[in-house]
Amino acid sequence: MIDSAGTAAASLIPWRARLGRAGYRVLVVITVIVPILVTFFAMWRLWGEMIGWTELALFLGLYVATGFGITIGFHRYLSHASFECGQGVKATLLILGSMSGQGRCIEWAAHHRKHHAHSDREGDPHSPLDGFIHAYFGWILGGSPADRERYCKRMLEDRLIVFIDRTMPIWVLLGLAIPFYVAGWDGLLWGGFVRMAFFSQITYSVNSFGHMFGSRPFETRDESRNNWVLAVLGFGDGWHNNHHAFPAMASHGMRRREIDPSGLVIRLLEALGLVWNVKSLPPEPVVERRRRSPVLAEADR
Repeated sequence: MIDSAGTAAASLIPWRARLGRAGYRVLVVITVIVPILVTFFAMWRLWGEMIGWTELALFLGLYVATGFGITIGFHRYLSHASFECGQGVKATLLILGSMSGQGRCIEWAAHHRKHHAHSDREGDPHSPLDGFIHAYFGWILGGSPADRERYCKRMLEDRLIVFIDRTMPIWVLLGLAIPFYVAGWDGLLWGGFVRMAFFSQITYSVNSFGHMFGSRPFETRDESRNNWVLAVLGFGDGWHNNHHAFPAMASHGMRRREIDPSGLVIRLLEALGLVWNVKSLPPEPVVERRRRSPVLAEADR
């Protein structure tokens, strides 16, 4: 009899393989395509009826909360171990990230780690070199399952992470139920589906536009770019070249003008004693050795 969630998870066939291609496509429709279609309906409604203050507050509040769940929880904590935290903070971040509708947390981290291992080369799950549509969205529909055993073996031994990963549909439904409870169908529309669709587009844009448009102050093996628009909308994840140059760094903004809300929240949590061992920039000589020449960096702006 299996008495450990970690041992059980390690022996499971990847969830997407068990679900099957047809089942996976149904899940994609529910969590990705449906919010986009509902957003078009919401835009059409704006022609005759403005969004209410309650619905706007739900949209913005849940956009920020679940967005930080992705950028801090799924990305900087789970995928890159940029800091350590207790069980309560870990659960909160990963549940908020799961409420975003971007899939299971271990699957997300496995794809992202694979992206860094093969960035803009063969094996990258979502490189623009394979086509913009593929990088933006197509890889979700046609890509191969993430290798959880290879890229996330330690996560599969963590009972809490495995639990949140396996119960992802519950958290997605919670992210829809909260705005519905507060403001009915309009709350569900704006605080649920539209909010999910908007932040998903930011994540897709970092995967695609973030490797096509912007500056490259650091020499990396890929085409990652710093893009201030994506940085604003994506809570700092748009400083993508900085991130690829120093992946474990908790704060992606490296200069005063590179505002990184996610990095600021991590610093606040550190000051409150809720996170620790926060990974910062390497020594200045290391940073300078990675910088591109001023001429090349300016040419990319």
